[in-house]
Amino acid sequence: MSSEIKIFRIQGTYMKNHKKYLFRKEIRALKQEDALEKALSQITSIGLLRRQIKIQEIKEISSEECQDYLIRDLSL
Repeated sequence: MSSEIKIFRIQGTYMKNHKKYLFRKEIRALKQEDALEKALSQITSIGLLRRQIKIQEIKEISSEECQDYLIRDLSL
């Protein structure tokens, strides 16, 4: 069984100081669940609680679609 690292784009919103913020993260992971966990860990590191974060979309993307140059280069 070979495990291939994929790229996931995670989009959503969070509330901070009564303002709504949009975010989009591109994460390399083996599974969608791992990518979501990594994204939530990064976002909560700025002092948010997980319940303040609303995930709108998680989708697997190709390295050509990736806008993060570091992740794109790692995936080649």
